Amino acid sequence: MEKFLKAKLKNGRFENVSADRSKIMSCIPGRRNRSTEIALRFEFVRAGIRGWKMHFGIAGRPDFFFPKQSLAVFVDGCFWHGCPRCGHIPKTRTPFWAAKIMRNQKRDGANLRLLRSQGIRVVRFWEHTLASPSGRRHAVEHVRALLKAS
Repeated sequence: MEKFLKAKLKNGRFENVSADRSKIMSCIPGRRNRSTEIALRFEFVRAGIRGWKMHFGIAGRPDFFFPKQSLAVFVDGCFWHGCPRCGHIPKTRTPFWAAKIMRNQKRDGANLRLLRSQGIRVVRFWEHTLASPSGRRHAVEHVRALLKAS
């Protein structure tokens, strides 16, 4: 765990967590926002949109990157990125989670500025906007318009 986040916890670690619970939680792999990302990828394929790279190695590691058009597409999880509509801060260990989410938001902003300074256009979609088929279609049309504009 990062030093910054450890400072937000009493004694620098989670307390009152049983050894069994700790072991269970440490075995859970991070899956990112895979289901939302896969749904959007399927919509791109259905719409005939091609030419993207997934998790391309540029600042912020966008979920989709269109190198020829210099377009980065991010799919932000509502919880992890602090969605104003449906994101929330847990009531347990609130200072830790508030700091974690705020740090994610600051990193997102820094990556946005860096990518734009490199001439890369950036579009972000909240997880909740991609939950419905109509939301995914809207996202695809938005990306299609940006690709045509380049």
